[in-house]
Amino acid sequence: MDKLSVRDLDAQGKKVFVRVDYNVPIEDGRVVDDSRVRASIPTIRLLLENGAAIILASHLGRPNGKVIDSFRLRPVAERLSALLRRNVPVTGDALGVGTNDALARLKPGQLLMLENLRFHSAEEKNDPGFAKTLAGYADAYVNDAFGTAHRAHASTVGITEYLPAYAGLLLQREIEMLSRLLENPERPFAAVIGGAKVSGKIAVLENLMERVDTFIVGGGMANTFLVARDMTVGKSLLERDRVEDARRILRLADEKGVRFLLPVDAVVAKEVTRGAEHKMVPSHKIPNSWSVVDVGPQSRQAFEDALAPARTIFWNGPLGVFEVPTFGDGTRGMARYLARRADEGATVVVGGGDSVAAVEQLKLAEKMTHISTGGGASLEFLEGHELPGIAALLDREPEPVPAATRKRAVATSKRA
Repeated sequence: MDKLSVRDLDAQGKKVFVRVDYNVPIEDGRVVDDSRVRASIPTIRLLLENGAAIILASHLGRPNGKVIDSFRLRPVAERLSALLRRNVPVTGDALGVGTNDALARLKPGQLLMLENLRFHSAEEKNDPGFAKTLAGYADAYVNDAFGTAHRAHASTVGITEYLPAYAGLLLQREIEMLSRLLENPERPFAAVIGGAKVSGKIAVLENLMERVDTFIVGGGMANTFLVARDMTVGKSLLERDRVEDARRILRLADEKGVRFLLPVDAVVAKEVTRGAEHKMVPSHKIPNSWSVVDVGPQSRQAFEDALAPARTIFWNGPLGVFEVPTFGDGTRGMARYLARRADEGATVVVGGGDSVAAVEQLKLAEKMTHISTGGGASLEFLEGHELPGIAALLDREPEPVPAATRKRAVATSKRA
C-alpha cells in the first residue's frame, strides 16, 4: 500500500488542507490528553518549513450535526498554539463569510483551524457539496488523521475528488507499521488482545490467525472463551451469543498450531466499582455471584513467559477493568513488560484506547516501537479491510524497471 506522502508535495506558496484527528478529551476547557495533537506536529512543521499556508480540520465528539459549545475546538487550538509556539486561530464555523475572509488573509507560514466539521451533518454523510466547498479552500489535501481513515466522510474521502491527496507523516507511519504486522513480521509474532467484548475482535483474531505464533486473550472478552472451554464465569461480562464463535476460534488455533492463552487465575469482585470486595481465584473456580475484573498473578507470569521469545508483539485492549485503578494491575503490568521488551529490541505496536491510555499514563509511550492513534481504524486495518480514507489518497507510481534488467528478464524467460 504505497501512497504519495506529504514529502512528495511541493507545498511552497500553497494552501494545504490538513485533516487531523483532534478528537481528544477535554475537561474544564482544557485538553487533558494531547497525544494526538503532538502526533500531528511533524506534518505541520514540515509543511510550514516548505512554505505552505495550513488549514487544519478535525471533528471533536459526536455533535450529530448540531453546534454544541462543549465540542468547540478552541481548547485544542490553544494547546496546539502552546506546542508550536505560534498562534493558531479558530474560525467560528467550517463554512461561511467569516471563514472565507479568514482564509483569504491566510499567508504562507500561517495556520488556521476550522471549527468542528461535525457541526455539519454533511460531513458524516460525505455530502459532495460540503466536500467541494472544503476543497475550494486549498490547493492540496493531506490526510494525517488515521483515527478517521475507516470513515468515508467529506473531509476524508469526498474532498479527494477535488484535490490532489497525500498521506501525512503520521498516517504514513501507521500504514507502514500495521502493514509490517500483516505482511512481514519478525517472528515469533504474538498478539495480546483484550477489551470488553469479543464481538468486535473476531475478525481480527481470524485474520491474524494466519500470521501469529501466539495469541494472549484477556479482559472481558476472555470470559466468552472460558465459557467456550466449558467453564463458568459467575456474573462476569459474557457474550453468550458469541460462545460458538469463540469455540470456532479455539479450534482454528489448534488446527494451525497457534498457541492460545487464556487467564489461568483472575481477580473477582462482588461489584465492579472502586472499593468493592475482591479476591483471587483460579479461572475454573469463579464464584457464581462474583465478576472477573482483572487477570491474576499466575496469568500475568504465564503471559510474560509466552511473550519472552517474541520478536514482534501487537497489543490491543486492556486485560481488566482498567478504569478502576484497583483492577488495572494486569493492564499496567503488561504495559511495563512490553516497554522492557521494546528496550530489548522487539517490535512492539500498541493500539486501542485503554491500552494506549495505560502506556501514556505510565509515561512509557516513548519506549514502544509504535503507538497507533486509531483504535477502530487499526482494528479494521488488521482485519484486512481497505480503509476508505487511505484508498482515496494518490498512489505512488511503481519504480520503472531499468532497460538492462528487462532485457535480462526476457532472455532468462526465453532460455526457460
